Amino acid sequence: MGPPTFEIDGIKMLPTARVSPYADAERKVRLIQPRGRVVLDTCGGLGYFAAWCVHGQATQVLSYEKNADVIWLRSLNPWSPALGGVLTLTQGDITEQITILPARSVDAILHDPPRFGIAGELYSQAFYDQLARVIRRGGRLFHYTGTPNRLTSQRNVPLEVARRLRHAGFATQLDGDGVLAIRN
Repeated sequence: MGPPTFEIDGIKMLPTARVSPYADAERKVRLIQPRGRVVLDTCGGLGYFAAWCVHGQATQVLSYEKNADVIWLRSLNPWSPALGGVLTLTQGDITEQITILPARSVDAILHDPPRFGIAGELYSQAFYDQLARVIRRGGRLFHYTGTPNRLTSQRNVPLEVARRLRHAGFATQLDGDGVLAIRN
């Protein structure tokens, strides 16, 4: 049995159709190049991003998770990373917590929010402006978007996200199921 995923309100939180969620996290973490960097993990979930950041020799991993039940699941999951050392996990709403992080205090960001329909604030221009505030120039961000509503409403969430990130001061490119951005 491999690494688990979970659902909230019937929506699967991690991609599993083609690859395990753990292997998927490894690919996405490589995009932000964690070695020697301070990494902000905005929506920590089961901690797969954080685990690969620790494995990739990040200097510090700041992981945030809003949902206490998800943190409890994380504590039971053998695939989730142990806390301590370079990894901290804070229970809290990242839209509030990010406002108290110092400007230019992180080198890289992993943003894997729930879908827009249940967490629209995590796709807002105001939130992206905060991401731009806390990341150093040249810092790398990977934003998982998936392709929700593509078939039903013709909405293109990845392009909308890329546009907002550019407005916040990032250069962007679509990469797989998300947006890779570099702070200008």
